[in-house]
Amino acid sequence: MPDSLTALEQQRSRLLTEIVELGDFRSGSITAIQGRCGKPNCHCHQPNRPGHGPNFRLTRKVNGKTVSECFSSAVELRKAQREVDAFHRFRQLSQELLEVNERICRTRPVADTFSPQGKKRRKPSSRKSRAKYPNCCGSFSAVAARPGVWIWRPLRWWCARRCIRPGQRL
Repeated sequence: MPDSLTALEQQRSRLLTEIVELGDFRSGSITAIQGRCGKPNCHCHQPNRPGHGPNFRLTRKVNGKTVSECFSSAVELRKAQREVDAFHRFRQLSQELLEVNERICRTRPVADTFSPQGKKRRKPSSRKSRAKYPNCCGSFSAVAARPGVWIWRPLRWWCARRCIRPGQRL
């Protein structure tokens, strides 16, 4: 049985409220890294001995590049873990919100969203368009020499449409 429109809208409101209440979040993943140092006499180079670590890092993409952040204390690690968990919850809620919105769009009647006068015709422009000749593509410009007398001067030798060439008269 399809959901009613009011129930879907209430579900959408609930999801939006949960998203607003998430708090701080950031993307990425936290990994534990164990490694060996560069000192040959260190315990990490002995056979069957663990390396240094675990060192925890937050890794994420920033503008297409991978960025890693190390944590110096357990408090910073716990804070970052909460923020990453909140980000995963945000992604889950966003996906649910998208699904609910799609169901709302399918359920909502067409008559409610569009009025018969929703689309009006535009009025034609009252301004006159510029004549193509003799001022084709701005190739020639009229300059007033004195009142009532106009002189046509070329702005460039010919226009891009090749309708006026050097030496050609209109």
